Amino acid sequence: MILVTGATGGIGRRVVRLLRQQEKPVKAFARLSSRYSELEHRGAEIFIGDLRREKDIQQACRGVEYIISTHGSGGDALSLDYRANIELIDQAKANGVKHFVFISVLGADRGYEDAPVFKAKRAVEKYLQASGVNYTILRPAGLASNLLTLAERFRETGLYLLIGDPKNRTSIVSTDDLAKIVVDSLTVEGAQNQTLAVGGPEILWRGDIPQIFGRIFNKEPVVINPPLFAIDGLRGALGLFDTQTQQALGTYRTLLANEFFCTKDEISNLESIFDFKLETLENFVRRYLAV
Repeated sequence: MILVTGATGGIGRRVVRLLRQQEKPVKAFARLSSRYSELEHRGAEIFIGDLRREKDIQQACRGVEYIISTHGSGGDALSLDYRANIELIDQAKANGVKHFVFISVLGADRGYEDAPVFKAKRAVEKYLQASGVNYTILRPAGLASNLLTLAERFRETGLYLLIGDPKNRTSIVSTDDLAKIVVDSLTVEGAQNQTLAVGGPEILWRGDIPQIFGRIFNKEPVVINPPLFAIDGLRGALGLFDTQTQQALGTYRTLLANEFFCTKDEISNLESIFDFKLETLENFVRRYLAV
């Protein structure tokens, strides 16, 4: 049995689909309020629980041989990105789990003090590496699926909001490719006890993205490019009323202010380990928006 946390999210849902296509038994950890009917229809066992509750995690891990942690934090990095994953690792060790796949984030090891998600992910990485449990840690760059809403808005308006430096480099990874890498990490020898950067096959400037959208939809992009300090002003104002949102904006600012891309050697290594060619951002958007 394979436990997937974050099973109704963008990565988790794709992981469950692939596992079920391979007819592997899956236990999908989901909240009561989430949309899990599709996964249930595909034959996944649905476990209703809350990752903030240790008892729920302990119960979900019973009878499990593999754990795939894909869940995000929704702004609660301490409870979800950190504590829930620590408990999952403890349960993996206690239950003799054969392999643990953890979705981290590219740049987790850079010491971004103002980004709670990065700090939590890095702490979990270290804990997992020292746990004695067989693992694969995947550090994806930006996800292509996160750009679909922007692409649809661009199709309607031709507008693209780009906060910060358009020359910052990025490696947008196809979320379908990431899901395949996650699933294959359970069995591929080259992924055992490895920490791998995961990006798309192209190193892009952030300013390339609206140009790609323009090519897809045959529109001249109108790029709105406010400076990064606009986020700083918003964080300062929110800090008076909502500390959690202010901290989440710290992670968001870190993503906007820095470069997150895989080197050509890292991408070649990834394609060699998993034996397939990675999909470009343009192809991903054309597939999903039927262009």
